[in-house]
Amino acid sequence: MIIPPGHTLPINGLRYLWFGIILTMTCFLSACRQAEDVRVLRLAHTLDTSHPVHAALEFMAQELNRRSSGKMQIKIYPGSQLGSERETIELMQLGAIDLVKTSTSPLEGFIPGMGVFGIPYVFRSSEHFWNVLEGEIGRELLELGKSQKLKGLCYYDAGSRSFYTRTGAVNAPQDLKGLKIRVQNSRTSIQMIDSMGGAATPIAFGELYSALDQGVVDGAENNPPSFLSSRHYEVCPYYSLDEHTMVPDVILIGTESWERLSDEQQQWLKESVDASVPFQRALWATKTKETMATLKDAGVEIIEPDKAPFQQAVAALHEGFKETEAGYWMQRVLQHP
Repeated sequence: MIIPPGHTLPINGLRYLWFGIILTMTCFLSACRQAEDVRVLRLAHTLDTSHPVHAALEFMAQELNRRSSGKMQIKIYPGSQLGSERETIELMQLGAIDLVKTSTSPLEGFIPGMGVFGIPYVFRSSEHFWNVLEGEIGRELLELGKSQKLKGLCYYDAGSRSFYTRTGAVNAPQDLKGLKIRVQNSRTSIQMIDSMGGAATPIAFGELYSALDQGVVDGAENNPPSFLSSRHYEVCPYYSLDEHTMVPDVILIGTESWERLSDEQQQWLKESVDASVPFQRALWATKTKETMATLKDAGVEIIEPDKAPFQQAVAALHEGFKETEAGYWMQRVLQHP
């Protein structure tokens, strides 16, 4: 508060000024004590709190609190509170937050090798997918972002992505012709839709419901739990299980945040993250089965199209990636048993 020359502060003003000083000092000292006693990590994601991934993140936070005897905690900011996935990654690079749960699709702009997950029909099955992620290739991919101040900690199951639409079923690639299909901000996702004849339209996930409802886009693609929890089924009654990509979620920590942790704190965090992975995968499997039943009960038409025409439609796309960084990883994945 600035007091002009020749003026005195009223008694109430003095009281409020003094109260403000005391409050500020109290908060500062409290924060200092908390900083000494408890290390709080801030984690952001874009999903609803009803989503199984959010439940897994809460489990991870509980594990960290337990393993550290309360000395480390995670504060979760769900539902795009801190921005889109790309925005939260950028905040983490700046050190404004510590952890992010993101799909690998927005990571392509930071880590080109992550584009391998956006290339359709690279993985032969769920078993092949997890053999790759839990092996050498998966571990190497998690370490690719260090130059961008991004350290991968683990993968979460995000199932297979399939098309859902407003006005008609997608039984074959030609059914996408002329349709505006929302995709994540991913070059490979855009190329995939274009190769099938659709018009790829990147839109932030938090803005997608209104875009579908208002006809800005004609459809989108995602896994079953996200289709349900986002309530997109309310405006898209057709779900075609072509399962074109398996795009995992990744838990990232900023390298500066990681390096500020002691060896003991790093161990607590890594153990908590690792413990959350089987929890999340089991929860995902259960949730996916429940989701499909719920969607059918809600009147959604579930289509199981022949995947061969979709695979043929993107064959040229595979060829086009061979000389890229994502293509290097694609070749390794295709050769993996």
